[in-house]
Amino acid sequence: MILAPLPQNGVPLGRRLSQLYAGLTLYGASMALMIRGNIGLDPWDVFNQGLTRVTHLSFGTIVIVSGLLILLLWIPLRQRPGVGTISNVFVIGIAVDAFLRVVPDSSSGYESAILLLSGVFLNGLAGALYIGAGLGPGPRDGLTIGLVDRTGKSIRLIRTIIELSVLAIGWAMGGTVGIGTVAYALLIGPILHVLLPRFTLKSRESVEIQSEIIETNLA
Repeated sequence: MILAPLPQNGVPLGRRLSQLYAGLTLYGASMALMIRGNIGLDPWDVFNQGLTRVTHLSFGTIVIVSGLLILLLWIPLRQRPGVGTISNVFVIGIAVDAFLRVVPDSSSGYESAILLLSGVFLNGLAGALYIGAGLGPGPRDGLTIGLVDRTGKSIRLIRTIIELSVLAIGWAMGGTVGIGTVAYALLIGPILHVLLPRFTLKSRESVEIQSEIIETNLA
């Protein structure tokens, strides 16, 4: 699989990379907060958590392995990963395990709510940072883009089918589905809608597809 060329539009590469890795690290931190909240995760993390309970591997290891497997699906879809795509797989997985070691489980409903809401907001900020860096979509977003291109179906339909599928599989394996899952679906789109333009380092047109994918929720 050949990497996509780095974008050339006058923004220094160091600036892009700094924003990319800050966003990916923060993304791992936000996942750890939501996991420790114990009241529900976003669909892909329900899937990842279910796999951790079946395989007994760490959450971060599952994030890395599942990300690499998803990248294999890019090949028949003729998608080309960027530096940000490959970094997404490894940095988030490493970061979430690191933060899970230092973030304790919630001990009350109040703490659960704080962890969840903090995690959702930081997840949106993290997404705006790494998407806005313009160095390649994450594995799951790229899969959605590829399926949309190959099938001609809407982003909303493809996104919904994928996320409902991984949600159901993850729940069946023991992943946590709850009010946090609903809160994430309702809040992540508006958060990104506000923050993404502030951190985009390339033209608005070039991030429209990625922005729409993230903002499309299960609702």
